[in-house]
Amino acid sequence: MEKIKVCVIFGGISTEHDVSIVSGTSVIEKLNKEKYEIFPTYIDKQGNWYKYTKPVNEIKVVSIKSTIQQLEKIDNIIEYLKQMDIAFPVLHGLGGEDGSIQGLFKMINLAYVGCGILSSSIGMDKVYTKIIFEKVKIPQAKYEYIKAQNNKYTYIYPDFLEQQMELEKIIEKVNENLNFPMFVKPSNSGSSVGVKKANNKQELEIAIINASQFDTKILIEQGISGREVECAVLGNKEIITSPIGEILSAEEYYSFDAKYTNQSSKTIIPADIDKETSNKIRDLAIKAFKAIDGKGLSRVDFFIENKTNKIYINEINTMPGFTTISMYPKLFEQIGITYKELLDKLIELEIKK
Repeated sequence: MEKIKVCVIFGGISTEHDVSIVSGTSVIEKLNKEKYEIFPTYIDKQGNWYKYTKPVNEIKVVSIKSTIQQLEKIDNIIEYLKQMDIAFPVLHGLGGEDGSIQGLFKMINLAYVGCGILSSSIGMDKVYTKIIFEKVKIPQAKYEYIKAQNNKYTYIYPDFLEQQMELEKIIEKVNENLNFPMFVKPSNSGSSVGVKKANNKQELEIAIINASQFDTKILIEQGISGREVECAVLGNKEIITSPIGEILSAEEYYSFDAKYTNQSSKTIIPADIDKETSNKIRDLAIKAFKAIDGKGLSRVDFFIENKTNKIYINEINTMPGFTTISMYPKLFEQIGITYKELLDKLIELEIKK
């Protein structure tokens, strides 16, 4: 039987470039070499495309912060991609998880793994994800939305009217509606890059200035004291969910370092929660996935509030981390779907579609 030509794309222009390299090399290592002809494809931080020419059978998952060698520049990206049967964009963040590369695939009629243009762009933009989740009545933390550009700040009202203000005035308005602690996030960023916790007005100012280095749109959320749990979803029309996993961060919150460099962070699969709570989370995960018109896969993150046991959605990730120790594949392993089988299912979902 003729092998399926799979273009595995990793790296990219986002702040999650290094994480994508780990995920991408892991996918390449685990894909069935008897079933697929694999074309490892690397995008550098400037957006240049390369063939990764290391023999496929020798490619192993690399560590975080690794650099990729043995590269051959791709001059005609379109013609290169047209040789493929399917693309597997193991890209996190801007340029890969935001609908951009999905639009490229759509334009040249190339099948690809994962969410489409609309769901990818909504899932990437935390502010617009919030708006969609509000519409479908999924519980979430209270939030404020501001814009920042060239050291000028704009407050966005709930009806989307905008008013430029001094940062001090914006902080006052935010403090009228939210209580400390708050979390400040760039609207378009992943792996907790640019995220800071603010316990007072001074820290809030520092956090806003920090977030403005990563995006012009900034989300400020009411902090929730609770357990961090995650649920993986898989499918197109018929969607299955994983068991619930819990994050035990080695730091005050699940920062980039806590996720990728601090060995004291732990995951518990399955999470020690009652069946009713587990089922509610799984139902909400499917609802969130459908609300953004998701396809293929996503990981949906939640909080369980300590005092009330209420469930709040945190965010949805349309191309979650894909290393062998990442939460998404580990959650499905719990119900007997191996990493290699999961890759097969994701490719089959797109081919069937």
